[in-house]
Amino acid sequence: MKCPECGQWNRASMPHCVRCGTPLNIDAASRLAWKENLRDEGQSASYIRVDEFGNTDSTPDARDVLAREMQDLKKRKREGQEKKDIMLGASGADGDEADRPGRRKASAWEEEAPSEGGGTVRMRRISPEGIAAAQEAEVRHRVRYMDENGSFIEPRSYDPISENRGDRHYSYSAALGKRMPSRAKRRKIVLRTLGVLILIAMLGTGGYYTWRYFTEQRGQVLAGPSASVTATMLDDLAAHTVLIPGEDGQQIYIKELHASYLVSGGFATVQVADHTWYDNYEGTLEESMEVTMTPFLKTAAGKQTPLPLIHYTIYIPISPVTLDSPESLRTEVATTMSTIQITVRPGSRVTVNGVDCSDTVSSETGVMSYNATVQPIGDNVYNIVVRSQYCRDANLKVTLYRAPQEIPLDLAVGTYGTTYQKVIKVSATTMPGAYVEVNSPYSDLDITNLDSTGKFSFNAVFDHIGNNTISITASYPGRKPSVVEHTVYYVPPADEYTVKAWPLSAEGYAELLSNTAVRASYGQVYVVTGVVQYSISTKPQMVVINTSEDGKSQPVLVQNYSRTTWEVGNYYRLYADAYSTYNSMPWLNARYTYTK
Repeated sequence: MKCPECGQWNRASMPHCVRCGTPLNIDAASRLAWKENLRDEGQSASYIRVDEFGNTDSTPDARDVLAREMQDLKKRKREGQEKKDIMLGASGADGDEADRPGRRKASAWEEEAPSEGGGTVRMRRISPEGIAAAQEAEVRHRVRYMDENGSFIEPRSYDPISENRGDRHYSYSAALGKRMPSRAKRRKIVLRTLGVLILIAMLGTGGYYTWRYFTEQRGQVLAGPSASVTATMLDDLAAHTVLIPGEDGQQIYIKELHASYLVSGGFATVQVADHTWYDNYEGTLEESMEVTMTPFLKTAAGKQTPLPLIHYTIYIPISPVTLDSPESLRTEVATTMSTIQITVRPGSRVTVNGVDCSDTVSSETGVMSYNATVQPIGDNVYNIVVRSQYCRDANLKVTLYRAPQEIPLDLAVGTYGTTYQKVIKVSATTMPGAYVEVNSPYSDLDITNLDSTGKFSFNAVFDHIGNNTISITASYPGRKPSVVEHTVYYVPPADEYTVKAWPLSAEGYAELLSNTAVRASYGQVYVVTGVVQYSISTKPQMVVINTSEDGKSQPVLVQNYSRTTWEVGNYYRLYADAYSTYNSMPWLNARYTYTK
């Protein structure tokens, strides 16, 4: 609703004008009277549109409507300028409008006066009547303002000139009655705030680095010289000894070890085994590891002051493992079953192709035997991983090559690899209808089911002590023959083997040296007694023993096939069979070992 006093537009629900406070108690008919002035006096040109269904639509011409609105706008602008001139004349205000020709009031005049700089100053004087008219206009145009709750606040003068120019520097609320600061003043406030923040940041940074400086200086004074680290041994294991300087009676606490150490003689002695740092490590260990110790100076009151960190490097040993059989990491075999034997530290964890075989490791000697099933597919790979205590993993990759077969031929699973019996039964399977031939000593060949199922059996006969090879050939028309070989280690029981032994007296030694080939063909057994003089090899173990009564002559070379490992300087009684000669010495293979 438009205020009849000041012309301010207000909401229809407001009881008073928000600018001058004039009551707006006008009836509804007169309240909407201003809308009648906005209506068009005549009907504008219109267009008639007819759609495909015959419906008509009459729409006024938009250009006529726009032209009529522009004319109305010019009229209202002209009337407003006239009202503005009337108000300026009544108040006697000074401005550009008063200087226009025909607008100058009789109550005001101008005169020129000399200035101090030698020029002239134009002065405008207003008559007393003009001053009274201006005061009356100011009183008439004083307005009251209403806050957001509808209450009137302190009245202020209404400046029509400023109002018309849009320079509204007053607020409608008492709390926000002050003018907004100028742009220059706001810039000063922002710069001043920014400077204060920069100063605070500089003071904080300086204080932090000052605190760090004095803290580090204090730590250096407390710690004194740097700690020393030396590689040592602890319980026959690799270790390091750390000497931390300090004053006698002080306590040094090591965070990683959860222990305190007393300073004595100017140093706190910390001795720690290397394996302490990786005992509980589950991942793959590298060859070396960087170790960090965090020491603290512990006072009687319980306060802990940090000391410089201690760094050193440890080297992790690899788990010991020896491949006993086969002799090389890659071996060609012609047998279904092949034994892989290794020697590790007792108590080690051993896996073969991911399968845990630790229960097969001897708790006394550390020997582990693995019966590998070798398929006729070429390379059969066996990955062996050994993890001993306080060591990192050792990896062995053993490859057993077995040529692919055109005629399948395999021995039955569970065929003996060692035996005390001279004759054992062997079962095998091949292609039904194939022809089989046993190339090693045998008896009682049974081929009843050979044509139907391909199964057959026979008795293998071992004609000498030691390794005996079972050899079988299968053939079929149009295909390449297949060959299977299997080695069985045959040694009679001790009560049968030892009773056949001959003593190595002076006469017996000379006779053996003269007839070694003959005695070896029969597998003659001898008893060898004496002290191990020196070792020839460790894999297989071969030593030299003097068999004379005084232990100074009649040397023999003995290869160890028993379950006991010999040591140089120890006395043994060995039962061995003749094999060959070595450097003009008899060569015997020992099957049983006895000590004093």
